[in-house]
Amino acid sequence: MKRRSFIKNSLLTTIGIGMAGTEVLGSNVTAALEEFTLPKLPYAYDALEPFVDKMTMEIHHTKHHQAYVNNLNKALVGKEKIWNSLEDLCRKTGSLNNDVIRNNAGGHYNHSFFWEIMQPVPASRPDGNTENAINAAFGSVSQMKDAFNEIAMKRFGSGWAWLVMDEQGKLQIGSTPNQDNPIMDISPFKGKPVLALDVWEHAYYLKYQNRRKEYIDAWWNLVNWNKVAQLLR
Repeated sequence: MKRRSFIKNSLLTTIGIGMAGTEVLGSNVTAALEEFTLPKLPYAYDALEPFVDKMTMEIHHTKHHQAYVNNLNKALVGKEKIWNSLEDLCRKTGSLNNDVIRNNAGGHYNHSFFWEIMQPVPASRPDGNTENAINAAFGSVSQMKDAFNEIAMKRFGSGWAWLVMDEQGKLQIGSTPNQDNPIMDISPFKGKPVLALDVWEHAYYLKYQNRRKEYIDAWWNLVNWNKVAQLLR
Protein backbone atom coordinates (compact mmCIF):
# COMPACT_ATOMS: atom_id res chain seq x y z
CA MET A 1 0.00 0.00 0.00
CA LYS A 2 2.82 2.30 0.82
CA ARG A 3 4.40 1.63 -2.58
CA ARG A 4 1.07 2.25 -4.35
CA SER A 5 0.54 5.48 -2.42
CA PHE A 6 4.06 6.59 -3.28
CA ILE A 7 3.54 5.94 -7.00
CA LYS A 8 0.12 7.65 -6.96
CA ASN A 9 1.47 10.72 -5.18
CA SER A 10 4.45 10.87 -7.52
CA LEU A 11 2.17 10.76 -10.56
CA LEU A 12 -0.06 13.48 -9.15
CA THR A 13 2.95 15.62 -8.37
CA THR A 14 4.32 15.13 -11.89
CA ILE A 15 0.95 15.98 -13.42
CA GLY A 16 0.66 19.01 -11.17
CA ILE A 17 4.09 20.24 -12.23
CA GLY A 18 3.16 19.70 -15.85
CA MET A 19 -0.09 21.62 -15.46
CA ALA A 20 1.62 24.42 -13.59
CA GLY A 21 4.23 24.61 -16.31
CA THR A 22 1.53 24.78 -18.93
CA GLU A 23 -0.21 27.63 -17.12
CA VAL A 24 3.00 29.61 -16.79
CA LEU A 25 3.86 28.98 -20.43
CA GLY A 26 0.37 30.05 -21.47
CA SER A 27 0.71 33.23 -19.45
CA ASN A 28 4.08 34.03 -21.02
CA VAL A 29 2.80 33.42 -24.52
CA THR A 30 -0.18 35.67 -23.92
CA ALA A 31 2.04 38.38 -22.51
CA ALA A 32 4.42 38.09 -25.44
CA LEU A 33 1.60 38.41 -27.95
CA GLU A 34 0.07 41.43 -26.23
CA GLU A 35 2.77 43.72 -27.51
CA PHE A 36 0.69 46.87 -27.52
CA THR A 37 -1.01 48.47 -24.52
CA LEU A 38 -3.31 51.42 -23.97
CA PRO A 39 -1.25 54.51 -23.06
CA LYS A 40 -2.31 56.60 -20.10
CA LEU A 41 -3.67 60.05 -20.83
CA PRO A 42 -1.28 62.87 -19.92
CA TYR A 43 -4.18 64.62 -18.14
CA ALA A 44 -7.45 63.82 -16.35
CA TYR A 45 -10.60 62.95 -18.31
CA ASP A 46 -12.20 66.26 -17.37
CA ALA A 47 -9.10 68.37 -18.02
CA LEU A 48 -10.15 69.42 -21.54
CA GLU A 49 -13.53 70.81 -20.51
CA PRO A 50 -15.44 72.80 -21.58
CA PHE A 51 -14.16 72.13 -25.11
CA VAL A 52 -14.18 68.31 -24.85
CA ASP A 53 -16.34 66.85 -22.11
CA LYS A 54 -15.28 64.27 -19.53
CA MET A 55 -17.67 61.54 -20.69
CA THR A 56 -16.51 61.79 -24.29
CA MET A 57 -12.86 61.58 -23.24
CA GLU A 58 -13.45 58.62 -20.95
CA ILE A 59 -15.41 56.65 -23.55
CA HIS A 60 -13.05 57.65 -26.34
CA HIS A 61 -10.00 56.49 -24.39
CA THR A 62 -11.20 53.45 -22.42
CA LYS A 63 -13.63 52.04 -25.01
CA HIS A 64 -12.67 53.13 -28.53
CA HIS A 65 -8.90 53.32 -28.15
CA GLN A 66 -8.78 50.23 -25.95
CA ALA A 67 -10.74 48.30 -28.59
CA TYR A 68 -8.15 49.21 -31.24
CA VAL A 69 -5.36 47.94 -28.97
CA ASN A 70 -7.20 44.70 -28.15
CA ASN A 71 -8.15 43.99 -31.75
CA LEU A 72 -4.65 44.76 -32.98
CA ASN A 73 -3.09 42.32 -30.54
CA LYS A 74 -5.54 39.62 -31.61
CA ALA A 75 -4.90 40.28 -35.30
CA LEU A 76 -1.13 39.94 -34.83
CA VAL A 77 -1.29 36.49 -33.25
CA GLY A 78 0.59 34.03 -35.43
CA LYS A 79 1.96 36.71 -37.74
CA GLU A 80 5.65 36.90 -38.53
CA LYS A 81 6.99 39.94 -36.72
CA ILE A 82 8.38 42.22 -39.43
CA TRP A 83 7.94 45.41 -37.38
CA ASN A 84 9.78 46.83 -34.37
CA SER A 85 7.33 49.51 -33.23
CA LEU A 86 3.78 50.73 -33.74
CA GLU A 87 5.05 53.37 -36.16
CA ASP A 88 6.98 50.75 -38.10
CA LEU A 89 3.89 48.55 -38.22
CA CYS A 90 1.89 51.43 -39.72
CA ARG A 91 4.60 52.00 -42.32
CA LYS A 92 4.33 48.37 -43.41
CA THR A 93 0.55 48.02 -43.65
CA GLY A 94 0.73 47.57 -47.41
CA SER A 95 3.10 44.61 -47.25
CA LEU A 96 1.02 43.01 -44.49
CA ASN A 97 -2.09 43.26 -46.72
CA ASN A 98 -4.46 42.85 -43.79
CA ASP A 99 -7.31 45.33 -43.29
CA VAL A 100 -7.85 44.35 -39.64
CA ILE A 101 -4.22 45.15 -38.82
CA ARG A 102 -4.35 48.29 -40.94
CA ASN A 103 -7.47 49.65 -39.22
CA ASN A 104 -6.45 48.81 -35.67
CA ALA A 105 -2.77 49.75 -35.95
CA GLY A 106 -3.93 53.06 -37.40
CA GLY A 107 -6.50 53.49 -34.67
CA HIS A 108 -3.90 52.86 -31.98
CA TYR A 109 -1.29 55.15 -33.54
CA ASN A 110 -3.70 57.98 -34.38
CA HIS A 111 -5.26 58.13 -30.93
CA SER A 112 -1.91 57.87 -29.13
CA PHE A 113 -0.76 60.85 -31.19
CA PHE A 114 -4.04 62.73 -30.68
CA TRP A 115 -3.88 62.60 -26.87
CA GLU A 116 -0.35 64.04 -26.89
CA ILE A 117 -1.20 66.91 -29.23
CA MET A 118 -3.77 68.33 -26.81
CA GLN A 119 -3.36 69.90 -23.40
CA PRO A 120 -5.60 71.47 -20.78
CA VAL A 121 -6.44 75.15 -20.95
CA PRO A 122 -4.60 77.48 -20.89
CA ALA A 123 -2.92 76.01 -23.95
CA SER A 124 0.42 77.16 -25.28
CA ARG A 125 0.93 79.40 -28.31
CA PRO A 126 3.09 78.74 -31.38
CA ASP A 127 6.71 79.70 -30.73
CA GLY A 128 8.73 81.74 -33.18
CA ASN A 129 10.11 78.80 -35.17
CA THR A 130 6.70 77.15 -35.41
CA GLU A 131 5.02 80.35 -36.51
CA ASN A 132 7.73 80.98 -39.10
CA ALA A 133 7.26 77.49 -40.58
CA ILE A 134 3.49 77.99 -40.69
CA ASN A 135 3.82 81.45 -42.24
CA ALA A 136 6.16 80.11 -44.91
CA ALA A 137 3.66 77.45 -45.94
CA PHE A 138 0.31 79.20 -45.47
CA GLY A 139 0.91 82.92 -45.02
CA SER A 140 -0.15 83.07 -41.38
CA VAL A 141 -1.35 80.93 -38.47
CA SER A 142 -4.88 82.16 -39.11
CA GLN A 143 -4.74 81.07 -42.75
CA MET A 144 -3.35 77.69 -41.75
CA LYS A 145 -6.23 77.20 -39.32
CA ASP A 146 -8.75 78.12 -42.01
CA ALA A 147 -7.23 75.61 -44.45
CA PHE A 148 -7.08 72.92 -41.76
CA ASN A 149 -10.70 73.55 -40.73
CA GLU A 150 -11.85 73.29 -44.33
CA ILE A 151 -10.10 69.94 -44.78
CA ALA A 152 -11.59 68.68 -41.50
CA MET A 153 -15.07 69.74 -42.56
CA LYS A 154 -14.74 68.20 -46.03
CA ARG A 155 -13.71 64.76 -44.75
CA PHE A 156 -16.82 62.78 -45.62
CA GLY A 157 -17.81 60.31 -42.93
CA SER A 158 -15.12 59.20 -40.50
CA GLY A 159 -11.46 60.13 -40.62
CA TRP A 160 -8.73 62.54 -39.60
CA ALA A 161 -7.35 65.94 -40.56
CA TRP A 162 -3.56 66.35 -40.48
CA LEU A 163 -0.83 68.94 -40.55
CA VAL A 164 2.35 67.17 -41.70
CA MET A 165 5.90 67.99 -42.70
CA ASP A 166 6.79 66.58 -46.10
CA GLU A 167 10.18 65.23 -47.25
CA GLN A 168 11.29 68.73 -48.23
CA GLY A 169 10.51 70.03 -44.73
CA LYS A 170 7.45 72.00 -45.85
CA LEU A 171 4.16 71.89 -43.99
CA GLN A 172 1.14 70.39 -45.77
CA ILE A 173 -2.51 69.86 -44.81
CA GLY A 174 -4.56 66.83 -45.77
CA SER A 175 -6.93 64.18 -44.50
CA THR A 176 -7.19 60.41 -44.32
CA PRO A 177 -10.25 58.15 -44.16
CA ASN A 178 -11.16 55.89 -41.26
CA GLN A 179 -7.99 55.14 -39.22
CA ASP A 180 -5.45 55.63 -41.99
CA ASN A 181 -2.62 58.07 -41.37
CA PRO A 182 0.11 59.86 -43.34
CA ILE A 183 2.91 57.46 -42.35
CA MET A 184 1.18 54.43 -43.87
CA ASP A 185 2.75 53.17 -47.07
CA ILE A 186 -0.74 52.82 -48.58
CA SER A 187 -1.74 56.45 -47.86
CA PRO A 188 -1.76 58.84 -50.87
CA PHE A 189 -1.25 61.70 -48.40
CA LYS A 190 2.13 61.29 -46.70
CA GLY A 191 4.33 63.16 -44.27
CA LYS A 192 5.51 63.38 -40.68
CA PRO A 193 2.47 64.14 -38.48
CA VAL A 194 2.70 67.44 -36.64
CA LEU A 195 -0.95 68.01 -35.76
CA ALA A 196 -4.03 65.80 -35.97
CA LEU A 197 -7.76 66.12 -35.39
CA ASP A 198 -10.12 63.18 -34.99
CA VAL A 199 -13.33 63.90 -36.91
CA TRP A 200 -15.04 60.58 -36.20
CA GLU A 201 -18.43 61.32 -34.65
CA HIS A 202 -17.53 59.48 -31.46
CA ALA A 203 -14.92 62.20 -30.81
CA TYR A 204 -17.52 64.93 -30.45
CA TYR A 205 -21.13 63.72 -30.76
CA LEU A 206 -22.06 63.63 -27.07
CA LYS A 207 -21.36 67.35 -26.73
CA TYR A 208 -21.70 68.76 -30.24
CA GLN A 209 -24.09 66.28 -31.93
CA ASN A 210 -23.92 67.02 -35.68
CA ARG A 211 -22.15 70.38 -35.21
CA ARG A 212 -18.72 69.30 -36.43
CA LYS A 213 -17.67 72.88 -37.22
CA GLU A 214 -18.31 73.95 -33.63
CA TYR A 215 -16.17 71.05 -32.40
CA ILE A 216 -13.34 71.91 -34.80
CA ASP A 217 -13.36 75.59 -33.78
CA ALA A 218 -13.36 74.68 -30.08
CA TRP A 219 -10.52 72.18 -30.48
CA TRP A 220 -7.99 74.91 -31.34
CA ASN A 221 -8.20 76.02 -27.71
CA LEU A 222 -6.55 72.73 -26.72
CA VAL A 223 -3.65 72.45 -29.17
CA ASN A 224 -0.35 71.72 -27.46
CA TRP A 225 1.90 74.01 -29.48
CA ASN A 226 4.92 73.02 -27.40
CA LYS A 227 4.48 69.46 -28.68
CA VAL A 228 4.07 70.77 -32.23
CA ALA A 229 7.36 72.65 -31.86
CA GLN A 230 9.11 69.46 -30.72
CA LEU A 231 7.79 67.55 -33.73
CA LEU A 232 9.01 70.25 -36.12
CA ARG A 233 12.61 69.92 -34.95
